[in-house]
Amino acid sequence: MRHPPRSVLLTAAGTSVLVTGALVPVAKAQGATPACTVAYSVTNQWAGGFQGSVTITNNGPAVSSWQLTFDFADGQKVTQGWNAAWSQSGATVTAANESYNAALGSGASVTAGFLGSWQGNNTVPTVFKLNGTTCATGGGPPTSPPPTPPPPSGTAPALHVLGAKLVDASGAPRRLLGVNRSGGEFMCVQGHGIWDGPVDDAAIKAIADWKANAVRIPLNEECWLGLSDVKPEYGGANYINAVKDLVTRVEAHGLTPVLDLHWSYGQYTGNSAGCSDVHATCQKPMPDAQYGPSFWASVASTFKDDPAPVFDLFNEPYPDRATSSTTDAWKCWRDGGTCPGISYEVAGMQDLVDSIRNTGSKNVIMAGGLAYANDLSQWTAYKPADPAGNLAASYHGYNFNTCASESCWNSTLAPVAGQVPLIAGEIGENTCAHGFIDQAMKWFDDRNLSYLGWAWNTWDCSSGPSLISAYDGTPTAYGIGLRDHLRALNP
Repeated sequence: MRHPPRSVLLTAAGTSVLVTGALVPVAKAQGATPACTVAYSVTNQWAGGFQGSVTITNNGPAVSSWQLTFDFADGQKVTQGWNAAWSQSGATVTAANESYNAALGSGASVTAGFLGSWQGNNTVPTVFKLNGTTCATGGGPPTSPPPTPPPPSGTAPALHVLGAKLVDASGAPRRLLGVNRSGGEFMCVQGHGIWDGPVDDAAIKAIADWKANAVRIPLNEECWLGLSDVKPEYGGANYINAVKDLVTRVEAHGLTPVLDLHWSYGQYTGNSAGCSDVHATCQKPMPDAQYGPSFWASVASTFKDDPAPVFDLFNEPYPDRATSSTTDAWKCWRDGGTCPGISYEVAGMQDLVDSIRNTGSKNVIMAGGLAYANDLSQWTAYKPADPAGNLAASYHGYNFNTCASESCWNSTLAPVAGQVPLIAGEIGENTCAHGFIDQAMKWFDDRNLSYLGWAWNTWDCSSGPSLISAYDGTPTAYGIGLRDHLRALNP
């Protein structure tokens, strides 16, 4: 869903969940100011892998290029990174500037991140050199990694694909019927928090009381990776831990969490652009190759030992708005690369599937089609290959979309649903009524398919649209339609 203006979204301050990250303190120099300081942090860690970040501050004269080096003590390896050109020779890691962040003025800082592997110990490096000069760092970092958190122990079912159906571990069919809990895609990058409204146990119970069994959670790429344009209190480890906490609460109520890459990096100013910003402040036409695969590798590594979460690759692709060629648009969707009308390097759906599966994750993956996930007409012809066989199609349907009628659903959605699970990741309408979603839910019910209403937020239902007027589950006139329907399905 493309969001309403900020003034509509934030009528009150959102509630955020913050968890302190594993930041190594930067020592204060005695006497002369050091030429540079470096803060190194482990923002996320799991068995055999971790996500790290370095923030470099230049305390000396401005430089036109920079190169940071440090050594790992325990055989750790950098596997991929962002905001720098990362390389490794033996124990020595090098992070060199990219063309867009080469200049580092006096007093300026730059943050770069990476994914790495570790075995045994993950000791934090202690010596960092910027352009050959040793930087000030923290004293006494931990010599052993923080414990790897166990997977959530809630009651949400393990899911996989069997034929064209989603099933649980026993092989029983499982439809995803629920809501979207928006906020994690925009609050952090706009500097207001992590969530828009409460996400505590009472708030999740209110969703479960509607007889929902799934919650889609939109995420922000730059906030998860902790890039420098995001306030530290809302990015990196703080953001990741907030998402993990929410997933745990959702699963504890028996609900399936659907993690969705919603807002991403890359400057697009073409047809139907949502913003001109290079940063992840709106819906872009396609995920970016610079950070998109790293985002999904980190998310998948975080949750790969928990078979309950579902991964929704990219909220609403629209490469078809950037080019007049339908063939070019579908090729861009699947293969990425240099796409007509899009100025940044694109990560295709195949790239994202590969980044998830390369972590060992077998979680179910959703992929939405063109036209903001409303067009699935050539989805089966261009579907990415999934070695795990756990791929589902995602459709978004609103009353104002092109494909919003039974005739279109019969001609374009039904053939897809005959081959893979079909999930309506978003359904909704901007009428403050529920006539359209009533029709859509009946069509999906008749075929035992899944759908999630947009959105469990207290916005104006004509511009959101929003299902609730209060986080205790009080429905809007629009939300009454979804609530009563879900309760009728599961009295």
